[in-house]
Amino acid sequence: MINKGNFTLLFLLITFHTSTAQNEESNELVRIKYNNPSISADLGVGLWAWPFPVDYDNDGDLDLLVNCPDKPFNGIWLFENTSGDKNPVLKPPVKLADSKRNLQISYVNGEYITMTPGVVYRNFMTTFFEEPDTIFKEEFYSNLIKKARFNLWKMVDYDGDGDLDFVFAIDDWSEYGWDNAFNEKGEWTNGPLRAKIYFVEQTATGVYADPKAIQANGTDIDNFGISGVCLKDFDNDGDLDMIISEFVDRLSWIENIGTQAKPIYAESKFIKVDGEILHLDLEMVVPTAIDWDGDGLVDLIVGIEDGRVVFMKNTGKKDENGPVFEKPEYIQQESEFLKFGALVTPYSVDWDNDGDEDLICGNTAGYIGFIENLGNNENPKWAKPVYLEADGETIMILAGENGSIQGPAERKWGYTTLSVVDWNGNGLLDIVCNSIWGKVEWYENIGTKTKTRLAAAKPIEVEWEGTNPKPAWNWWNPEGKNLVTQWRTTPLGYDWNKDGLMDLIMLDHEGYLCFWERYEENNTLKLKPGERIFTAEKNSKFNDKFTNDENGLLRLNTREAGGSGRRKFCIVDWDRDGLPDLLVNSENVTFLKNKGTRNGLTVLENKGPLSDVKLAGHSTSPTIVDWDKNEIPDLLIGAEDGHFYFMKNPND
Repeated sequence: MINKGNFTLLFLLITFHTSTAQNEESNELVRIKYNNPSISADLGVGLWAWPFPVDYDNDGDLDLLVNCPDKPFNGIWLFENTSGDKNPVLKPPVKLADSKRNLQISYVNGEYITMTPGVVYRNFMTTFFEEPDTIFKEEFYSNLIKKARFNLWKMVDYDGDGDLDFVFAIDDWSEYGWDNAFNEKGEWTNGPLRAKIYFVEQTATGVYADPKAIQANGTDIDNFGISGVCLKDFDNDGDLDMIISEFVDRLSWIENIGTQAKPIYAESKFIKVDGEILHLDLEMVVPTAIDWDGDGLVDLIVGIEDGRVVFMKNTGKKDENGPVFEKPEYIQQESEFLKFGALVTPYSVDWDNDGDEDLICGNTAGYIGFIENLGNNENPKWAKPVYLEADGETIMILAGENGSIQGPAERKWGYTTLSVVDWNGNGLLDIVCNSIWGKVEWYENIGTKTKTRLAAAKPIEVEWEGTNPKPAWNWWNPEGKNLVTQWRTTPLGYDWNKDGLMDLIMLDHEGYLCFWERYEENNTLKLKPGERIFTAEKNSKFNDKFTNDENGLLRLNTREAGGSGRRKFCIVDWDRDGLPDLLVNSENVTFLKNKGTRNGLTVLENKGPLSDVKLAGHSTSPTIVDWDKNEIPDLLIGAEDGHFYFMKNPND
């Protein structure tokens, strides 16, 4: 068990409660638990996982520290190993300290050495960041930085001379840029994403040479971004090899074909599993090398963008592609907080028609998941998330090389966001979905009320008058009558005019909140083009980037390209005055109160965020729940950490 004398058991930031008990104050947010101790869950923190296997409690087995630099799950979290198994189920996370970006931990000569760029933290396992030792000031390496996201330093005896050197990796986004650089053929016209690895030799005690770029196959290593470098003897031949990651989803093996004293690195090769290049489930992979299962071979522990961590077992075999690893396996923890990837987008609905509310969710990875409610009360008991299938294939919408306006570095993201409604009016629940592409599609339920079965995605079609519009920055054109709008924004099925037909409320191609009216013609359901029927009352205290144009029409996003879209919302009579309000993503969720109709427009008053708690650096996603079945709508927020946050409605 944990035996650190200075260790305080803090599961959460003080802002949050750790149970799903009802709130006494209206602006309290509660992080939702599984309430299902019989299961394990994928180990996870929030957005971005930087894993460090260490024997934190000095009990002879490896625990796992995970650094999470984002909101709201920021921190260095301990997942304790109490079983000592070769691949244990770890305890739930306990926060040890606040996070720092670019944190790295090296294990050298029986000692854990913790660094951020140029700085070593002495006694990190007991004092964390309280004892910084600046070895290199920024000017030592600043000439190597152009436009960097990662700057990763490790201490290692690189050349086998008995003293400790430094190796660090810096990525370079200066040629890549970030946004809106496709030509009309969908080709990226900016440069590539780059990264180099540097060696700093200790030439005498405390004396260091200038950084020197490490080469592979005779040229400077130049990777598609680097979010991790591991130097270990992976093939047991007595010298240090390298395994590095890229910004996207691959790992590369760079063999030392020289000696420990004089490293010479061969050409970089992508790691393969079962003969195929390994593509991890998400981007921004952060590898750490260690003998995780105690068999004497150096394995890989890899964090991915959605906060989960995988174990890749080294088999001890080697082929022409390098050391042979088994398929990645998600490390497990005792179930604690319910989670579905990152930037989770929930919709609460009784998906299996058993009388309770389940969750259908999207996330950054492009999946759509079903989280079954196994209970039937105000403190639901949740099953592990299950990926939904359509036409027999797992739903996974991805940008690919040119589906994200922010370029090919985002090819592994999907950003699914959705609503669950009876779209075709046959009495079965379907899914209406938007994604990183901005293509609005629906998955028809061709099963039953209790056993859903989804057909392949079909486009939402609109009866356009003339050419159907698209965002000005889209390099591609919509097909036929297809609805294409701004990316990553909720397509909310809602009967706005109460005529019994399912309408659509969402942003149009220019960021205006619109009403897309459903009608029936010749026994066929059709959809009118979006009508801009909303306006907002001025409120200087809470602007939240909502604005009216010169005609008084509400734009929920005025930005272009990568900054466009991104609006998640739900419609509910939150203040119980008989009018449907909007709850819109912000630092948590902002309340747009319906003030009635004026000059044919629905007037919305911005009442500001519902809580003081900041859940988002990127985005949140609200949905309505009524777990206590009192017919008063409560709020559930999907946050960018992949967790879910509950708020009791104060308007009883």
